[in-house]
Amino acid sequence: MNKEFLNVIVADNDQNTLIFFKNILKELKISIKVQCFSNGNNLMEYLNNDDAVVPELVFINYMIPGKEIMECLEDISSNSKFNNMVTAIFSEPIPESEIEDIFVKGAHIFMKKPECFEKLKKVLSEVITINWQYHTSGLNKDNLILKV
Repeated sequence: MNKEFLNVIVADNDQNTLIFFKNILKELKISIKVQCFSNGNNLMEYLNNDDAVVPELVFINYMIPGKEIMECLEDISSNSKFNNMVTAIFSEPIPESEIEDIFVKGAHIFMKKPECFEKLKKVLSEVITINWQYHTSGLNKDNLILKV
């Protein structure tokens, strides 16, 4: 199914981060529709709604309040409705063992959150471009694992 835009969700309780993500995603060459959530409970409530548009890509802050990230990942990976969704977790630096746990629980991408707008823009652009390639070429997203 080819379409001319990506549906993307960003989940973070920091309004500045949400604004950065929205602004960066607007500037990319790929058309993106963005929805934002401020906690894990609201994110999962939306995703589990029968009427929800399942996004191609969801960015979730590792320290999201409400439903913890590992619970969110378990819910996402256990529901076949989300098989075509790529899950990207972003965070300040965390121990390597926790990054491994994130991948084991089903995340596709771990992104160390850059401290400045320009670096965040570069990393987001890379992640979106790779996801777009998977999306448009029909590649198996189960094989997508990326750490940036």
